[in-house]
Amino acid sequence: MPTISTFSIVAHDPGRREWGVAVQSKFLAAAAVVSWARAGAGAVATQAHANLTYGPRGLDRLVQGASAQETIDRLVVADEERARRQVGVVDREGRAAAYTGKGCTRWAGHVVGDGFACQGNILVPGTVEAMAERFEWVRGGPGELADWLVEALAAGQEAGGDKRGRQSAGVLVVREGGGYGGNNDRYLDLRVDDDPRPIRKLRELVGMHHLYFGGVDPADVISLKAASVVAELQELLLRSGHYSGAVTGVFDAATRESLRTLVGIENLEERWDGEEDGIDRQVVEYLHGRYPA
Repeated sequence: MPTISTFSIVAHDPGRREWGVAVQSKFLAAAAVVSWARAGAGAVATQAHANLTYGPRGLDRLVQGASAQETIDRLVVADEERARRQVGVVDREGRAAAYTGKGCTRWAGHVVGDGFACQGNILVPGTVEAMAERFEWVRGGPGELADWLVEALAAGQEAGGDKRGRQSAGVLVVREGGGYGGNNDRYLDLRVDDDPRPIRKLRELVGMHHLYFGGVDPADVISLKAASVVAELQELLLRSGHYSGAVTGVFDAATRESLRTLVGIENLEERWDGEEDGIDRQVVEYLHGRYPA
């Protein structure tokens, strides 16, 4: 099996009760191999001469209440190939640990911090240190765990990253009930499997996820009782072909239904379900971009 030379970060956000993994590698679809997480348990990144059983077995240990260090100890102790393994773990309490086998290709190593661990192999020296520094700088600031994880990847790439180059990246974030429909924990699972600049593309995808599924800021809600706003939307709906009435500035039943239809087509119904008399500014701005005057 080829070595997954990569850099990754596992982390926990206690504020939103989220656990996540982000990874970049010169390896096709690396996130499908490296990244494992379960709400209320923790997160695991398995790489180098990756043992994929570390993911589900590690999560099972974490569910049972084992710490990150205890989980790693149990995973590697009976593994005859442990010298070629690399793994990072963060547990339900945010305790982090990492392991880099002596047989991992240089440069290989890890940095463990409060609530996170960065690890990598076949790297330009300084990569994981840069990741850790950036993550500690941005976490708790604007954005959320997914943003902070991607920022850590970007810092690692800026410091040199994978010696062999770039190919894929991914970010996985879980929280209880955080997935689509609310009946699963997969809040965000975005992957760039083959791209010359995968971290840049991953950042774009995270931004799209925020647009489609992010919370609405009450300060950004535009009243649909304002005639100028409604007239602007009616003109937009005429351009899109979803409205055939007059531009009256009145948010009547026909206008509401037309707007509801268009918002649904554009997959923005998480931001406006068609019932409220106010609409998120981001929805309006997005629609203007899609159907410009």
